[in-house]
Amino acid sequence: MPFGLTNAPAAFQHFMNNLFRDLINVTVVIYLDDILIFSKKPKDHPTHVREVLSQLMRNQLFCKLSKCHFHVTTVDYLGIVISPAGFSMDQKKIEAVTSWPQPKTVKQVQAFLGFVNYLRWFIPNFSSVARPLHNLTKKETPWSWGNLEETVFQELKLLVTQSPVLVHSNPELPYYLETDASGVAMGAILSQQGLDNRLHPVAYMSKSFSGAEANYDTHNKELLAIIKALEEWQIFLEATDKPIQVFTNHRNLEYWMQARTFNRRHARWRIFLSNFNFEIHYCPGKQLGKPDALSRRADYVEPTQDPEVMLPAEVFANTSEEELEIVTEICTKLKEDLSLEPIIKFLTEDANNAPPSIRKAYRDYDWEEDLLWYRGKLVVPDSEPLKE
Repeated sequence: MPFGLTNAPAAFQHFMNNLFRDLINVTVVIYLDDILIFSKKPKDHPTHVREVLSQLMRNQLFCKLSKCHFHVTTVDYLGIVISPAGFSMDQKKIEAVTSWPQPKTVKQVQAFLGFVNYLRWFIPNFSSVARPLHNLTKKETPWSWGNLEETVFQELKLLVTQSPVLVHSNPELPYYLETDASGVAMGAILSQQGLDNRLHPVAYMSKSFSGAEANYDTHNKELLAIIKALEEWQIFLEATDKPIQVFTNHRNLEYWMQARTFNRRHARWRIFLSNFNFEIHYCPGKQLGKPDALSRRADYVEPTQDPEVMLPAEVFANTSEEELEIVTEICTKLKEDLSLEPIIKFLTEDANNAPPSIRKAYRDYDWEEDLLWYRGKLVVPDSEPLKE
């Protein structure tokens, strides 16, 4: 064994994978010495069990009878309870989290996060919620346990106790994907419709944006949230023959695939998205509550950095602020343009209560950052100064 016992787990896993290579993901799931045997039909299960036991016997591998469970419909495998209803947390792990004492050191915070991280698939927007605690583990961050950290610590414990059962994915049913992006992270929920005609979660996802991604504008962050979700659940979504119903609270994404001009990043994204059969639907933020609920809390957003002077003005031959001035001028003229007043009023007030005819007439418009957009393009008021 190379490098001694340090590589023992990896070597043993490789040995088990090779031993059951014809059965893995067909009737068997293996993690080290934990073997899960599953069957689609009850009548086939004895045969599958016999195959596994025979292979173990031929290789002189022995099982401890007291640790074996045969012919059950519910099993605790690696801390996850698998049942006909779906996947849920092990009650012992829930109790371990809820009784966890307040961390006093960085190592204790890391231990708590490491334990809770195992259950992240059951916690919506885990990355956003846990971010303040993750910040404490950074080398450059001095230790400070305040009200924010205590609130997040207690909220994570509460979210664990309220975790739902994740249903089994059914490739015969259409998928519903809800995504949302905030300043620092994205969240997504993959769901399918149950027999009660309600959507039930198949999986949750939450990821922080990298340094470069965090600097993207709102449009690109919302699009990136969709792409990250499709990557995460590619094994489910790439092969489905039914259109994936994608819901976002960014209206302009409805028309993104119709665009004819792209930058290099958008070209890469478009190639990736071409592998999926999906439809994007606009859903107002108030209705898209689940992936949005925790990602937009003010105490999770990093404070805005003040502008920093990198080079003195004297080193430049000239400076220009025309772009900023034009945007400011457009904002001002939009509010002065009486012909656009009904549209802006519709978008900035309660659009859901407007008559259907009005909603249909203005459905292609969007209001973001005090600017009016039509199918993803900026609306410029009819103003002589702007024309010049």
